Amino acid sequence: MSNYSKVSVAQDARTELHDQLSLTGAEVSINNLPAGASVPFVHSHKNNEEIYVVLAGKGKAIVDGETIELAAGDWMRIAPAGKRQFFAADDSAISFVCIQVKENSLEGYTMDDAVVAE
Repeated sequence: MSNYSKVSVAQDARTELHDQLSLTGAEVSINNLPAGASVPFVHSHKNNEEIYVVLAGKGKAIVDGETIELAAGDWMRIAPAGKRQFFAADDSAISFVCIQVKENSLEGYTMDDAVVAE
């Protein structure tokens, strides 16, 4: 059994990587909205926070009624209870990654969790 998974993805509107990479601790999706488009629903979560990184383009998120402008290079975390919806700008597509993990589940990170291989 291999200790890694690799996949290439197309520029589909949404690609979820859970099954493709056999993820066990996070959900990752790649999202591409054309200019003027939006995610067609507002949503929140019961347990999972979401971390977003904008890869290209620009747009906005509306979280709990507050508008947050987004552009390539921006990172944003949204708590589970935050009601959110994403929009591409009228004159620009937007591509972003969403990483979904259980809030407060991180027990170790970087050097706390790393083991130097011999």
